[in-house]
Amino acid sequence: MASITIRNLDDEVKDLLRRLAAENDRSMEEQARIMIRAAVEGQLGPAGRIEQIEKTLRELTGSHGPATPVAAVSNQTPRGSLSGKRILLIIGGGIAAYKALDLIRRLRERGAAVRVVMTSAAQEFVTTLSVGALSADRVFTDLFDRNDEHDVGHIRLSREADLVVVAPATADLMAKLANGHANDLGSTVLIATDKPVLMAPAMNPKMWSHPATRRNRATLQKDGIAFVGPAKGEMAESNEAGEGRMAEPLEIVAAIEALLDIRPKPLAGRKIIVTSGPTHEPIDPVRYIANRSSGKQGHAIAAALARLGADVRLVSGPVGIADPVGVTTLHVETANEMKDAVEQLLPADAAVFVAAVADWRSVTSAGEKIKKVAGEGPPALQMVENPDILAGVGHHRQRPSLVVGFAAETQDLVRNAEAKLRKKGADFIVANDVSHEGAGSPGVMGGDRNKVRIVSKAGIDEWPEMSKGEVATRLAALIAERLKTIVV
Repeated sequence: MASITIRNLDDEVKDLLRRLAAENDRSMEEQARIMIRAAVEGQLGPAGRIEQIEKTLRELTGSHGPATPVAAVSNQTPRGSLSGKRILLIIGGGIAAYKALDLIRRLRERGAAVRVVMTSAAQEFVTTLSVGALSADRVFTDLFDRNDEHDVGHIRLSREADLVVVAPATADLMAKLANGHANDLGSTVLIATDKPVLMAPAMNPKMWSHPATRRNRATLQKDGIAFVGPAKGEMAESNEAGEGRMAEPLEIVAAIEALLDIRPKPLAGRKIIVTSGPTHEPIDPVRYIANRSSGKQGHAIAAALARLGADVRLVSGPVGIADPVGVTTLHVETANEMKDAVEQLLPADAAVFVAAVADWRSVTSAGEKIKKVAGEGPPALQMVENPDILAGVGHHRQRPSLVVGFAAETQDLVRNAEAKLRKKGADFIVANDVSHEGAGSPGVMGGDRNKVRIVSKAGIDEWPEMSKGEVATRLAALIAERLKTIVV
């Protein structure tokens, strides 16, 4: 079967595709797949009608803004969230360097101009040819390049960008900047820049947890360097897993957008607590009680609140995603640990309880793995109820001015949410139905989309299906609006 590439599309379709991809936080390839799927399902109307295609695509993708005629778009810069921004990307040497290629694509889809510096180690993993083709600019590699350094090129590179991004940020690059070393182009640019710097670390878990790396990160954070990630997961090395995976390109893009966002900050000066993810209640050293929560919605809400200027304290259960940029994250395992962490963060202006806390835990946790014995039935577990963190804070003497709870239900969604509103002492409940089949269905734990209802004493507000990022942005705006009316 012949393949179809983006570059082979007509210019007007390509421009439409680029714009819709940027509006919906997708790559152009993902947006193209939606278009093809819609066409196969017969949803696009008469062939050749671009206006109908655009209307249908907006309905399919949940983009409800006013449509701009495609003919008028072809001579415009793509309306991306980073239009006009200049990013200097420093690619360090590590297997995660391959993700930098996708990062460049996604930045350019959003309208950013990307210049790239590659360390000598990075060139062992990806080629300057690939990077140059994607960035549409020359790639800088040599501190002593005669063509650049006649006008002190490393200074020019470091100052012409709006933001310097290091991805992957290796242990070596972090150590160089933390200790003021500048013996190649990448480290020299980092020392010479007067612009914000964002690092996306990537390395083996042992390297990440080493005291030297921890000290260097603490030093860099004190110096004002921002971080995104790393996340937990499988490493490139066989049988290696843990914290050290570079944040995914879209997570890095979100961090870049947050750092470059100069809009008014309606939540500036507000302290907000957010809980996210599941809890793990141990049965023995191997087994635990948990649920399918991924933490995606809670982390997205924490990030959205931080973008509005809030001082966000995220209490996260065990998840496989990176800590949100601009957020102070506390990692816990169990419901009791989450309860203690939340109470220690009081007082606060608002608290948003997104975490799917396990309702019960085993009274005791075995010190060794419980072995299955032939002929004997499963061991009996004596269960005890976990603390109700939402209700505890909703009725606390230091209760925040605004308390928001989440309700994931499989039946009687509204009735259960209204009961939870009364019982827990919340101001409103964000309710979603998790009974849908399929990982892509709205509301399903671990998915990327959600369809929620906001239940309060004033009534029920039903929101359309949207991405979890869009839910987070809309909820953060609602919280900011509510807090305007509350005088502290």
